[in-house]
Amino acid sequence: MKKVLLSTLIVAAFAAQAQTAPSFAPAQLSQHVKILASDEFEGRAPNSVGETKTVKYLIDQFKAAGLKPGGDLVHGKRGWTQDVPLGRFDIEGPLTLTLHSGDQTLSLKQGEDVAFRAAMTGAKRVDFDKVPLVFVGYGVAAPERQWDDFKGMDLKGKLAVVLINDPDFETGQGDFGGKAMTYYGRWTYKYEEMARRGAVGTIIVHETAPASYGWNTVKNSNTNTMYDIVRKNPKEAHAPVEAWIQRDLTVDIFKRAGLDFEALKKQAQTRDFKPVELKGVSLSAHYAVKAQVIKSKNVLARIDGSEHPEQTVIYSAHWDHLGVGQPDAKGDKIYNGAVDNATGTAALLELARAHAKQQPAPKRSIVFLAVTAEERGLLGSEYYAANPVYPLATTVGMINMDGFSPHGPARNFTISGSAKLDLLDALVAKAKQWNLSYSPDPYPEAGHFFRSDHFPMAKRGVPAISYGSGDDLVDGGKAAGKALDEAYIEKNYHQPSDEWSASWPFTGVARDLELLYGLGRDLANGSSWPNWASDSEFRAERDKSADKRK
Repeated sequence: MKKVLLSTLIVAAFAAQAQTAPSFAPAQLSQHVKILASDEFEGRAPNSVGETKTVKYLIDQFKAAGLKPGGDLVHGKRGWTQDVPLGRFDIEGPLTLTLHSGDQTLSLKQGEDVAFRAAMTGAKRVDFDKVPLVFVGYGVAAPERQWDDFKGMDLKGKLAVVLINDPDFETGQGDFGGKAMTYYGRWTYKYEEMARRGAVGTIIVHETAPASYGWNTVKNSNTNTMYDIVRKNPKEAHAPVEAWIQRDLTVDIFKRAGLDFEALKKQAQTRDFKPVELKGVSLSAHYAVKAQVIKSKNVLARIDGSEHPEQTVIYSAHWDHLGVGQPDAKGDKIYNGAVDNATGTAALLELARAHAKQQPAPKRSIVFLAVTAEERGLLGSEYYAANPVYPLATTVGMINMDGFSPHGPARNFTISGSAKLDLLDALVAKAKQWNLSYSPDPYPEAGHFFRSDHFPMAKRGVPAISYGSGDDLVDGGKAAGKALDEAYIEKNYHQPSDEWSASWPFTGVARDLELLYGLGRDLANGSSWPNWASDSEFRAERDKSADKRK
């Protein structure tokens, strides 16, 4: 009852603070995307010529809009950026991967059969011979769910073969939320868990449905330069091997070991599953790794609050993409990242311009945060959350934008994941002014909540959402929306073909920005502190700092 009352009061307060939202120009949004996703920006990889051009463009646009620099202090004054030190890791020279099965050997091809990441342990080489493989099901150790896929198996000196997503993904019901992915289903968790257990590495079996993307996405995301935040003890987070493998090849390898892949996968969906060694099958690997520390940059612009400048509302978007990588069938090797995420970056710039024009100034400060290295594992936002320029305790909330639809307007909107928080209640109430309805994440099995830049803030307690374009299009309904989404995931996501198109109207983004402007302005002019639902896993962390918001 308390939670319902609090949400009602917050929504009412926001409604009372409501401002008339400005309009946003689709042509201006399109122009930003056209520039940021051009070949000249080389795919906007961290620590590249593309980064230099992107950071300069963002700063120039923020300056032109009349904002103040909001980044690190430089000689006592705020600059426009926050330095983000990152480890950069590349496989150098030949990569030799050999599967041994009895007297037979099979050379595995990088990018075709498997996708091996450059080791992020700091080691200069990865060299091992005939390491045994063990199938560990979904690789989950969840004591609160009485679930243990390992059953005491010692993984030291072994490679763990693991399934993607959660044990109840295919059945749609069980202890892991049915179709909705938990963090146990994410590849990041699986890599971390095997590292904790001392494995030589993790090889994740790729299947399109539970991964929520095809092999091209896996290949393009894992065979290029890898990045990580700089860690004191990298081996605690990374094993030497972090890789993916094609499903059909996995089935063949299981057969070589006298095992039935599908039958074992069914067993892995139960609590009774026990790890299974792939007898007679082993792997050898030999390759060099170049490891270095580089600096990338988050870009921050600020509007000072007139009454409570120490209280902060944040809009965020990631400016980076995959840079230059493996060429596609047409020979194109620039991963332009138009939808992902030049659209969100364009939205950030235009929201900044709109808020800067609005007078009087908001009561609370508004910060516009463009983060780096999202594509490398949310690293820019993770670094900001771990080293905040503005205290997290007095950060009112974060509104993140990642991958807007550049097409026409929809009748609905969504957010990444299914989190419950006052910020969403306020957004739902605000959306009624545009006759927009909220639709829960249509693909909860994809784990989107853990894949956008709001997550590092959320896990530290800050109320945070990542806004998503709706799928019920005014022109064509849900059928048209679904077709566009599926075509993008299949043909463009994390591929060189994610390029700007003159045919994109951007009218949907322009309309959605009116809503997000209104929500941000209400937060900035209000006095309420949104929170997570009482049963949220993030509520306790937020409540620890409650005394700083009195």
